[in-house]
Amino acid sequence: MEQSLIEDDDDDWSFITDSFATAASAAAVRPAPQPLPSQGQPTLGLDFADDAPNPFGRLALGDPPSTSKPSYSNPCTDLPAPDAATSTSISDRGAARSSPSASSFSDRLSECTGMDVHWRKPPAIELRPHPLRETQVGCFIRTIAASGSQVWAGLENGVRVWNVSDAFEGFGRRGFGTWKPKRGDEESAPFEESCFTSPTICLVVDPSSGLVFSGHKDGRIRIWRMESEPEGRKLGMENGGDLAYSLSWQAHRSPVLSMTLTSHGELWSGSEGGVIIAWSWKIISKALSLSQEDKQRASALVERSFVDLRSLATVGGMCLLPTADIKCLLSDNFYSKVWSSSSLSFALWDANTKELLKVFNIDGQVETRFDTLQVQNSCEEVGDMRINLSSTSKKAINFFQRSRHVLLEAAGAVRKAAAKSAFGDDYRRTEALTITVNGMIWSGCANGLLIQWDRYGHRLQEVQHHSSYIQCLSTFGTRLWIGYMDGTIQVIDIEGKLLGGWIAHRNPIIGMAVVGSYLFTLANHGGIRGWHMSSPGPLDSVFQSELSRINSLYTRVENFGILVGSWNVGQERVNTDSLISWLGNATPQVGLVVVGLQEVEMGAGFLAMAAAKETVGLEGSANGQWWLEAIGKILDDGVPFELIGSRQLAGLLIAVWARKNLRSYIGDVDAAAVPCGFGRAIGNKGAVALRMRIYDQKICFINCHFAAHLEAVNRRNADFDHVFRTMTFSRISSGLNAATGGACSVDMQHGVNINYGRTPELSEANMVVFLGDFNYRLEGITYEEAVYLISQRRFDLLLGNDQLQVEMKAGRVFQGFQEGKIKFPPTYKFEKDQTELSGYDLSEKKRIPAWCDRILFRDSRNSETDCSLACPVVSSILMYDSCMDVKGSDHKPVKGIFTLSIAHVDEITRRQKFGEILVSSSLKEEFDNIPETSFSSNDITLQGYDITVLRVTNKCRRNIAIFQLSVQTQASLKESEQISGLYSRCSFGFPDWLEVNPKSGTIKPGQIVELSMHYKDTDIVSKLDERTHRMQQNWQDVDSMDKVATLRVDISSNYSTESQDYISETHIHIFST
Repeated sequence: MEQSLIEDDDDDWSFITDSFATAASAAAVRPAPQPLPSQGQPTLGLDFADDAPNPFGRLALGDPPSTSKPSYSNPCTDLPAPDAATSTSISDRGAARSSPSASSFSDRLSECTGMDVHWRKPPAIELRPHPLRETQVGCFIRTIAASGSQVWAGLENGVRVWNVSDAFEGFGRRGFGTWKPKRGDEESAPFEESCFTSPTICLVVDPSSGLVFSGHKDGRIRIWRMESEPEGRKLGMENGGDLAYSLSWQAHRSPVLSMTLTSHGELWSGSEGGVIIAWSWKIISKALSLSQEDKQRASALVERSFVDLRSLATVGGMCLLPTADIKCLLSDNFYSKVWSSSSLSFALWDANTKELLKVFNIDGQVETRFDTLQVQNSCEEVGDMRINLSSTSKKAINFFQRSRHVLLEAAGAVRKAAAKSAFGDDYRRTEALTITVNGMIWSGCANGLLIQWDRYGHRLQEVQHHSSYIQCLSTFGTRLWIGYMDGTIQVIDIEGKLLGGWIAHRNPIIGMAVVGSYLFTLANHGGIRGWHMSSPGPLDSVFQSELSRINSLYTRVENFGILVGSWNVGQERVNTDSLISWLGNATPQVGLVVVGLQEVEMGAGFLAMAAAKETVGLEGSANGQWWLEAIGKILDDGVPFELIGSRQLAGLLIAVWARKNLRSYIGDVDAAAVPCGFGRAIGNKGAVALRMRIYDQKICFINCHFAAHLEAVNRRNADFDHVFRTMTFSRISSGLNAATGGACSVDMQHGVNINYGRTPELSEANMVVFLGDFNYRLEGITYEEAVYLISQRRFDLLLGNDQLQVEMKAGRVFQGFQEGKIKFPPTYKFEKDQTELSGYDLSEKKRIPAWCDRILFRDSRNSETDCSLACPVVSSILMYDSCMDVKGSDHKPVKGIFTLSIAHVDEITRRQKFGEILVSSSLKEEFDNIPETSFSSNDITLQGYDITVLRVTNKCRRNIAIFQLSVQTQASLKESEQISGLYSRCSFGFPDWLEVNPKSGTIKPGQIVELSMHYKDTDIVSKLDERTHRMQQNWQDVDSMDKVATLRVDISSNYSTESQDYISETHIHIFST
């Protein structure tokens, strides 16, 4: 209840108001499928330097006839805001609209009122820059959680923790000079890592007790201390890490999928098959107090203390809960409830009694309603005292006997609904749950839908601001953040109104956590970024401006050469001399070698077999393997090169080798294949490609073989357009496919990689190189005329008849690409054993010579400019030539040598400079400032069952105050006797006998919130406890005690978790009966 203290201000402050996840197939009405987090595929979200404009906007490619001029270049465009009228999603937007402009402002919070919010990505803290995927095998980060000042991460081999105070440092700098990071973490902020464990699936942080709970694939729960004790650190180092867990026990037989801490301090954990277990906090705290030598005893103590909540919903041996995996557990600390969620249903529990209140589906329809539940006996053993945790009165049993038939029918309905939903409703499945500061629960669905629920499980509203899959939710204060599979973050207020959003990562966002003033987001590639909680807002422009001003301090430019070669080998295997002539002489000058081959193997039988292999994810051939090995031997002759990856589609093969001193900066290698032959299904024509990150910039190489014959110009143009539009990359495997003789197999679910209806992935690369047998011919000239001009080396006259150059000038193909100057003879068609210019086609057909084999490229430039973060990849061609002295094919190979300059960010330096900017920002201080508050009393005494009110006043006239209550309890036997020790509880660990409402919320500027508290009769609990006389006596003793609770109220701003504490001892006197 709020009361107005001052008049409302005139100013408008509206601007500040899982490798374990899978995307299953769904109904035809769902949005277009997107890459799975486990696949590590890049998505369609833009991701550009924080201090520079985006050099690669999305391309709006039309689908015009051959006379139109679509653009495949890289226009500089800002990210547009979503169009509410047309409901255009971020992932579908084109480059036609510009982003809204922001009004000017000074470095004062009061002058930022009413500013427009734009959709450009705010500057971020790169807590852990995007690591190369190849460095993360077996140690990917799969989840994150936050404490007051730490970011905890769950890895495939343990846990890791960052102190936010060290976020602006780096390994090898200052106090971390002797720390040696692992490969992939060279530019990460300093962290500590645990000893090896089973893969971590979920994390729960309890700042009140200073503990972190981790749930693992092996079914165990481990507890870690936020502040490592010397003994724990020593044990961790002895086991190969910095941290050692304090307690571990076998919680489930299957993986621990979710956990939560209830309002009464218990730990609940969920697993496969609908299993939910409640763990007593008293037993856990007792186990933690035991010495390291008693770890085994401590684990056994906890393992025997559980309550299986399915037993509370079992009637006649049948459990009435859905058997689906428990994906989410959420504690509603406002009303002492717990939500459990599977993909298509929810269950609502009483956190105190563990009573199942109801089960309902994603539409809010109640499947089964329970008033009382039969409880299967479970036991809790504490030392020599056995405590029976749950029982059922005879009245409850009689109820179930009377209602058994109805309940069994309800169970059947639940099973039928689940079976139906498994097919038709899969795209609506629940992916995330969270609770906002006003006590409302929000669920995020796979179709991008957000659903708001009240405390009773009633569906209040649904909103949708984006069509991508929702992966995670996070909330603090009046803001709710949504993480999507396409890498987008959106911000809404607690009523569901969209405040803004941006492309946060190139990959799916699989986790979010709020620490201090920042929202940290985890992408499925393992990168972690921190965003100020006020984003999007005025701070973004301040930070962006400062970072841009000093970007030269953290910009690094790397230079190296690339050799690109293409050859239509006509199903032949050539000798070593030919390979050396083609590739060997140029390798000392370059750091990367790219080879594209066409017609490695052909024939109807082979093409049919290759198409069949592609449908099951297999590729490669014996000839392809021979070529890889033969070229590898040539490159290894005195110059150390390593094969990065390869891809084969029927007769097309592409492979990339890197010099070993460059190899450590290359990763995230993906492959793609697009067939263009025989109805776009057979790989006799088409393209294969490799994409990789080099110095954090995307570079793509595409080997093509387009339609043949002089008159097929439009078909060749269409082949290029089809390849560019539909090519989709997927992860390349690390090993050779020896069984099939493949070069390198690719993880594919449906064979070739086709991208329909989405922005072309090739348009997002910083550099694209097309090579291959494009099959463009010389037109308007005879065989004799062409041969004569070739003999005179009048290539300039011949090029006027070159179809490719004519089509490029007309804007009908390879828009935005360029080619080196051609100074070599046409490469087709030769007699296979001829090397002289007189060796062109001597058959009766007399095919006109042509430059069929070409190399084209585009980099980051729209105009002449130097390499910078705004234009990160700049290339020039040093040599473009053919090898006329080789034999064995009717084509001669071509090659080109490029020099590349790549600009990238020195993340450690940038992070340090960003930290200096943050410290000096007076505007940030105003956002993070904790509002001044006052309390109506410092000491509260409750007599009997009277309601007492504590009033909290927000004295600040500008900022919203966030309050959150927690409790620690202690009991005394009599007033005249000494008070016993403190019973430490988890966060929100309210005792059963104390009712406080609300437990958290917001206080508007100048207003008052009233916190009501009263004694709650615990006699109900004692009646449910029909166990031993000793336990009954224990309850009687407790009820006859005086009770003392230490009430703690944390006050923070709307944009920072940093808080001020108000602590009051609440005394309650209950007369003994």
